[in-house]
Amino acid sequence: MSRHFRSRKALVIAVASTLALTFAGCSREGGGDGATGAAASPGITDTTVRLGISTPLSGSTAGPGTCTVAGVKAYFGAKNAAGGVAFGDGKTRTVEIEALDDGYDPQRAKANYDSLKDDVFAMTAGLGTPTNRAWREAAIADEVPQVLVMTGDPLFSDTQESPWQLGFVPIYQNEGEAFGKLLVASGAPHKVAILSQNDDYGAGYVEGFKSAVEGAANIEIVDELTYEATDTSVDAQITQLSASGADVIFNAMSLVPLVVSALQKAQQLNWLPSWFLPSNTSSPGAVVEPGGGAAFPGIYSVSFAKAPASPAFAGDEDVQTYLAALKEHGDYPDAPAFPHCQWSWMVGATLEQAFTTMTEPTRDDFMRALRSIENFEAPLMLPGTAVTTTESGQPAVPTVVVQKYNGKGYDTVESLG
Repeated sequence: MSRHFRSRKALVIAVASTLALTFAGCSREGGGDGATGAAASPGITDTTVRLGISTPLSGSTAGPGTCTVAGVKAYFGAKNAAGGVAFGDGKTRTVEIEALDDGYDPQRAKANYDSLKDDVFAMTAGLGTPTNRAWREAAIADEVPQVLVMTGDPLFSDTQESPWQLGFVPIYQNEGEAFGKLLVASGAPHKVAILSQNDDYGAGYVEGFKSAVEGAANIEIVDELTYEATDTSVDAQITQLSASGADVIFNAMSLVPLVVSALQKAQQLNWLPSWFLPSNTSSPGAVVEPGGGAAFPGIYSVSFAKAPASPAFAGDEDVQTYLAALKEHGDYPDAPAFPHCQWSWMVGATLEQAFTTMTEPTRDDFMRALRSIENFEAPLMLPGTAVTTTESGQPAVPTVVVQKYNGKGYDTVESLG
């Protein structure tokens, strides 16, 4: 098992003293407190704070990438229109956002960071494990916050590795573990086929899943294949897996077009297992419906966000506020097809939580404030989930609930079936 993966029950929540040692007296901008006027970090003035985002706005991941910008722009657009955000140092600031397209290309992501780092207060929200990793070491060296980014890589949430990073979405292992636990709890015998992306993303999901089913008498993994993120088809893998006799497929894939084509290919082969899909490639409108998901006995995913398309949230006040702001301020007039729009709205709310407890206009104090949030129920969060940033090795959202596709959206489930 990876050293980064630990069950939440086994976590030792002891980062407070570590953070105190890390941040005490280490500000490169100058010492002092709010009363003595610490020198401001780049990207923040008495009236504004500027945030940078590098994310795919073109290419195969442009849909979710666009959403990583739309939600946070909508959140702060609404706040700015109402007068700005009240910071803990007594200043009210408007929040400016500059987003650059990296096309899911690590080299472009690094170039984007280099062009933004001296002009923004923090980098946030951007999608992708390889793209965020491409400039992680540089951000550490430059002491630029790289926070609430959309990757489930545990490396971004380990305070022992660096105090300058924090992931937002649940780590891949947590999602995989949730699927495995649901399958084991069913009590019925299941044969499982696995198709995963051949990188840390896929490996993390599979690791979590296997940890949950290990030793379970009712679960048998009958075949396991991978694909490359540069592949344009997984037809061969689906064809091989269909011959395994599996009644469940654990499908750890991050590329929307390939997930859709995998669903379609399985139907062409008359192979109709239950599917487990990662949270970032389980959109009803962009993945499940185009893939013909209704043909399968069950499409399962995990979530921590209310889905606007779900009938259960049609009249939800949080959802209505979010949709109105997304249309007016997020440059996203249509109903969002990807959950990343909801996630980045929550990123905005979480950033505001940190801003309101900052007492100095410095990146150091921002990280202290951000790493002090506990059990914050951000708008759009599902019951049973919350933002907690004090647990080393865990992202801002450490918990998920398993849901089943209902033909329009997803419903939370307690058992397989």
